[in-house]
Amino acid sequence: MNQTTIVLVDDHALVRDGIRALLESEKDLKVIGEGADGTEALSLIDEKKPDVLIIDIRMPKMTGIEAVEKLSALNSDVKCIILSMHDSEEYILQSVAAGAKGYLLKDTDKSEFIKAIHTVREGGKYYSGDISNVLVNNLLNPGAHIIENSKSTVRTTNQFDLTNKEIKVLELVLSGLTNKQISEKLQNSKRTVETHRFNLMRKMEVNNLMDLSKKAQEYNLV
Repeated sequence: MNQTTIVLVDDHALVRDGIRALLESEKDLKVIGEGADGTEALSLIDEKKPDVLIIDIRMPKMTGIEAVEKLSALNSDVKCIILSMHDSEEYILQSVAAGAKGYLLKDTDKSEFIKAIHTVREGGKYYSGDISNVLVNNLLNPGAHIIENSKSTVRTTNQFDLTNKEIKVLELVLSGLTNKQISEKLQNSKRTVETHRFNLMRKMEVNNLMDLSKKAQEYNLV
């Protein structure tokens, strides 16, 4: 196979540097463009015509899911892989609905990352283990999730811009459940719950559970 050309988009320069170094240690992979948000991704793809786009989700101006959706609407030939720290159902299902051919977590090891790129480049799809479980569960329980367009990736359900999943985690946290108990109840990994909990504290600008509870009650979030 000829060399696979890649556009890499992430709003953190250090992350891009690390990923680029990893990819270019492989002779058949070449990063031909880098961007920091979805709008730059679209421009780079139009200019560079890469084989594969590797893109993060949460970025300024335009999210990765929005960029993938726009490329799908344009019938672009570029194969899109989401590379994210988030393994929540909302992000995964919206990414797949938008047209992403792969979804990997940022702690994926090198061999799986390279395998995913080759698989997608050759016309297949690649989702890491935890991601595949979410997709299988959704297929087996189609009424359990609603796949919406990418504009709803972060739903404005309240003044803190919390997602539906973050609202649910908030309710369970305030009911006294531990991260492990919440992960079992929601059938998510403990790491996912910890990420949601961190985002809750950050978005609501609190530092402890007591302040979180007070602010949730003050704004009628639960």
